[in-house]
Amino acid sequence: MSDKKGSIRFSDANIVYPNGAVGMKDLNLEIRPGEFVVVVGSSGAGKSTLLRAVNGLNRLTSGTVEVDGVPVPQKDGRELRELRAGVGMIFQDFRLVKRLSVMSNVLIGRLAHVPGWRAMLNLWPAHDRDVAHKALERVGIGEKTWVKASQLSGGQQQRVGIARALAQEPAIILADEPVASLDPVTTHQIMRDLVRINRDLGITTLVNLHFLDLARQYGQRIIGLRFGELVYDGSAETVTDEDFRNIYGRDFTEDDVLDEDAV
Repeated sequence: MSDKKGSIRFSDANIVYPNGAVGMKDLNLEIRPGEFVVVVGSSGAGKSTLLRAVNGLNRLTSGTVEVDGVPVPQKDGRELRELRAGVGMIFQDFRLVKRLSVMSNVLIGRLAHVPGWRAMLNLWPAHDRDVAHKALERVGIGEKTWVKASQLSGGQQQRVGIARALAQEPAIILADEPVASLDPVTTHQIMRDLVRINRDLGITTLVNLHFLDLARQYGQRIIGLRFGELVYDGSAETVTDEDFRNIYGRDFTEDDVLDEDAV
């Protein structure tokens, strides 16, 4: 058996929110180390719920989710912090500290690796600075190291977000609608970055996407959710328009694709 990290397994997993809304229903799903998985579905289908259950941001009502065979803790504490140290997250709205430099934002990804007083005093060890710099180089913005995050374009800010996740040296990366606020050219650049990182480093990658043509183009495996239920699980190479209609429960429109000519 491979000892490579980055496996995820949901077993009879359910999430019901306090208002009664179902975020996840009887989910059974296994993701293998190193896979690049795209999750699709309508708004409210449970895409973000699934991703946030992997790092414990969303707690299960029943069932289990395991990372590398270890159940994700369902309460705050040291075990949950340790798990999150190995799971990088990329957000739609970047979540950068705009007044800080690019380097300082990326070093946030090293917080679990250094004593708190070093981070507070900005006394980062040389090794951690080197990890952060290499992460920036990997996403092609090493020259922006000392620029304030507020001075970057949206695409550059998202690259900083990716570099911050990489600086964690994670086994898993979760990307929650990472291109939703970007223009088409930048969208493709960011998706190529994520695919390349997955290929080069073997990091298990889950990406939530709204655009179906992007899912087809960049996905290795597609997971389809509808009202919190798994309704599709298959190769991006073989997914059909009918599969997408079943996932979305309707015909898809130009709003569901980045390239309108794909409709």
